[in-house]
Amino acid sequence: MSALLLLYFEFLKIGLFAVGGGLATLPFLYDLESKYTWLTAAMIGDMVAISESTPGPMGVNMATYVGFQNSGVIGSVIATLGLITPSIIIIIIIANILVKFKESKIVKNVFYTLRPAATGLIASAGLSVIMLAIFKTNITAFTFSKFDFKCLLLFIFMIIFTWKTKFHPIVAIAISGAIGILFSF
Repeated sequence: MSALLLLYFEFLKIGLFAVGGGLATLPFLYDLESKYTWLTAAMIGDMVAISESTPGPMGVNMATYVGFQNSGVIGSVIATLGLITPSIIIIIIIANILVKFKESKIVKNVFYTLRPAATGLIASAGLSVIMLAIFKTNITAFTFSKFDFKCLLLFIFMIIFTWKTKFHPIVAIAISGAIGILFSF
């Protein structure tokens, strides 16, 4: 299978099963890390930081980054198309169905049932980001030997700062990014 077709197919699978937004793609990206040489755990951490602080959907930003790292501009387009193809198809299908069944109790229950799965994926992704930032590893390879004290202090400081000052989270992200750049996190 050609590299571009493989890239499209892998991100098509991620787009199909990563329910819950950009952070829900992280478990799938860790799976890609173990299967291919397209990215490393450190790159995933960088992608999360950059994707959180740049405009646009996080999952799309990450797909674009991995595609670019793998095959340049055409790779970024292919990976992004792979990620968004399932969403486009599913949204078109669901929109047509929901118009007919928008008051159906079954449809409402199906959407209600998806909430815990999406919450679990997002919680798992959040834990993975914390593990990567503070312990410089993913959750499956956890050891205290790689503990990053500076990141933990920044994390605690930003939680307290955001809570006490009531600044918008975007301000906290910008400040964290600036501190990370200034002190080489």
